[in-house]
Amino acid sequence: MPTFTVFKGSKDGVVRQATTTKPDELKGDNVLVRITASGLCGTDLHYTHADMVLGHEGVGVIERVGPAVRSLKAGDRVGWGYEVDSCGACADCLSGAETFCPERALYGEANLDQGSFASHAIWREAFLHSIPDDMPDEHAAPLQCGGATIFTALLGVAPGETVGIMGVGGLGHIAIQFAAKMGCRVVVFSGTDSKREQALNLGAHEFIATKGATELGTRSLLNRLLVTTSAQPAWDLILPVMAPRSVIYPLSVSDKPFEMPYMPLIFKGIRVQGSMVATRNVHRRMLEFAAFHGIKPIVEKYPMTEDGIKGALERLAEGKVVFRAVMMN
Repeated sequence: MPTFTVFKGSKDGVVRQATTTKPDELKGDNVLVRITASGLCGTDLHYTHADMVLGHEGVGVIERVGPAVRSLKAGDRVGWGYEVDSCGACADCLSGAETFCPERALYGEANLDQGSFASHAIWREAFLHSIPDDMPDEHAAPLQCGGATIFTALLGVAPGETVGIMGVGGLGHIAIQFAAKMGCRVVVFSGTDSKREQALNLGAHEFIATKGATELGTRSLLNRLLVTTSAQPAWDLILPVMAPRSVIYPLSVSDKPFEMPYMPLIFKGIRVQGSMVATRNVHRRMLEFAAFHGIKPIVEKYPMTEDGIKGALERLAEGKVVFRAVMMN
């Protein structure tokens, strides 16, 4: 029976090396992946005190495949994200919305004995995504959750629309690139001017520092706003620059209540849209789009060891990572 190295959270919040053992025979469309890289996502911080293997932005090379695998083969590079299984038979699955399947297998809820902070993992072929040949592992890894989340919130956007992005961090710097390549006018909001040059270099057309501002004065009203910060923005400043029938996407993870002034939503018909992780179809479109347009997350690389993961988690918790941390095997 194969045994591989994994890195788990613990009650005291310290990540520790452990092992996972799986049956030697791969059944159905199961695939054994040797992990080469894993992104570190803000969601991972919420599970460092849990007895589970961490990581859900995995990239690796297939070593063996099960008897029902149809298209992947040993040697192929693949990635996976927040969802790794669903029933395949419910209305949501049949309509291509498997992220809302009542039997979905999500990070932190299922498969707690394996993840992307590891040497290997076994997943279904149906939930693995081929990595484009010209996309390095360290760039592909953060796209498996962060990139997929951003791409989902931008689905259906039209060239020429104005997209606001709140925050220039792990999600925000990817959002700027995607929105700009989609032909949108990109307006970036950040607390200070410290990231102005970076945002403009990534493709932003307008940068607004919000600290101390009494009004934002954008050149055009926002059709969409992607909130990538953990703290909620000052809605009294944001809502006046939202266009009628615009949409706000809160994309970060928080256990605090979401609060917003009531009347501006009614008078402008503004919608606040929750957004789950990408479906498989959207995930694969995202990878193709990123490869075609040369979209590359800015990353810091760390070794896939206890010390490497500890260092990356500490920098992430302190807000010092520029812009995504990637564990490398």
